[in-house]
Amino acid sequence: MATEDNTADRIVEADGLTKIFKDFWHRPKVNAVQNVTFDVRRGEVFGLLGPNGSGKSTTIKMILGLLFPTKGSLRVLGKSPREVKAKARIGYLPEESYLYPYLTSEETLNFYGKLFDLDSAERKRRIDQLFDMIGLQHARRRKVGEFSKGMARRIGLAQALVNDPDLVILDEPTSGLDPLGCRQVKDLILTLAKRGKTIIMSSHLLADVEDVCDRVAIMYNGKFQALGSIDELLEEKARHRVTFPEELSPEQIKFALEKLREFFGREPDVDHPRRDLEQFFLEVVEKARAKTTEASGADRSKGVATYLQQSPAGADAQLQALVAAPPAAVVADPGKPASPPPAAEPQVDLKKVDDELSRFVGGGDKKA
Repeated sequence: MATEDNTADRIVEADGLTKIFKDFWHRPKVNAVQNVTFDVRRGEVFGLLGPNGSGKSTTIKMILGLLFPTKGSLRVLGKSPREVKAKARIGYLPEESYLYPYLTSEETLNFYGKLFDLDSAERKRRIDQLFDMIGLQHARRRKVGEFSKGMARRIGLAQALVNDPDLVILDEPTSGLDPLGCRQVKDLILTLAKRGKTIIMSSHLLADVEDVCDRVAIMYNGKFQALGSIDELLEEKARHRVTFPEELSPEQIKFALEKLREFFGREPDVDHPRRDLEQFFLEVVEKARAKTTEASGADRSKGVATYLQQSPAGADAQLQALVAAPPAAVVADPGKPASPPPAAEPQVDLKKVDDELSRFVGGGDKKA
């Protein structure tokens, strides 16, 4: 986890971030994000929460460079979020997995690996590990269009990690997954954070957020209503709970309760701790799985992909070079047109993308 507060550890920096959508006559129509200031540090799992329409998706799209801020400044990996060098180090899982339905799952991952210029041997190595990780090794020859929502979600997660990104943005990552898949995704998030990856996670499943996030921000009406660590926001300092050790005998517990009763002048509240439903579900499934050898649907994960657990040579130097860039320019008055961002040196080869689509889809319908 990130502990030091220095510039190199700030993977995302937003200062006064504002996005105003305008109507046909350029009049302000919707203040989607209003003067938001925050940062996300290296190795941190940051939860972005809020009801529908609160500004979460708009904030994520600005981090991805898909929308340009109306006011304020935003840096991602030390650069403008629109620069290709920054985008190449980002992995993104959208709320809906937009995949090419006529490609097999293996062709899908191979296609995205080629977009990141991974050589053939490295693509094969990573794809094999990703299939083991998501539990779909047996379905790598099936077309993605035949998958259930949960299986498509697993492929979407794999494509978001094929480039071994430094910043991973997950929008509803456990949507459509069974409890076993949810647990695997949460374990993956924790593993990536321990390795120094930065994760921004948006989810309506608050129990999942509580399990993995270091800090959370709650948005409403385009503003941050709360921002802090899980412990800071949830701990009730005015209340206390006493837990007796297991080795105490019933007589000792009875004696302790009598002393508490004398001290408080009333009967203390006593209950038994219990497992959560997720834990119980996983235990039942694991016992059932041990009795059969046939795989149905998604198979058991064989752990996080090896390349996602290792620190490749030069990775830290590459990240340091990214964050060493000068600050992005602050957008001026919203009434004035924003200056166009500086052109990034590397350009996306659109012909290469089109050739890849033609090769895999075979000239058919290219709409995902």
